[in-house]
Amino acid sequence: VEEVDITELESLRQHLNSKNPSGPGLTYLPLVVMALTRALESFPQCNVLYDAARGVLVRHSAVHVGIATQTPDGLKVPVVRHAQSLPLWDLAAAIRSVAERARTNKATREELLGSTITVTSLGKLGGIASTPVINAPEVAIIGLNKAVERPVVRDGAVAVRRIMNLSSSFDHRFVDGYDAAAMIQALKDLLEHPATIFIPKAKTS
Repeated sequence: VEEVDITELESLRQHLNSKNPSGPGLTYLPLVVMALTRALESFPQCNVLYDAARGVLVRHSAVHVGIATQTPDGLKVPVVRHAQSLPLWDLAAAIRSVAERARTNKATREELLGSTITVTSLGKLGGIASTPVINAPEVAIIGLNKAVERPVVRDGAVAVRRIMNLSSSFDHRFVDGYDAAAMIQALKDLLEHPATIFIPKAKTS
């Protein structure tokens, strides 16, 4: 579980929503998913599937994000494919679409298969922390917990900041603990400095 200061992310979210007052408002989920796709650029070992039948790991360049969704028939995980290529508003629309199709039992079998990493969020119903269960054959899952305003110490002074805990689980048979921790720190850094979510990774020569 990692504590993340999302004060600036919340400010960005409200600003973007104010620019699109007639549309459905952005939640944290698409912003976190977009940040996750950026973090995975440096940690591709967390975006893999374990093929138990062949005993091999299958690494994916594309990020197919599973969106854990509570439905009347239990938990389902519809998939947003190629999430790393979608602009923010398109990503938000895709998340809403697949989640709604799952909730209304309209999702096809293909729409419920093929995710390479899963994100789960209970939104306002969430608690301080959770223990997300890995969606096999994936090797990692990220959980969003409730965002709350809390007093924190910044530069020697007490300030009220919006804080959200990220819960994560990794299959340590395949993901080294150091790499898992480093990936979460990279995700945290992106969320705490949200402008960087929209900056492509610098290419190395």
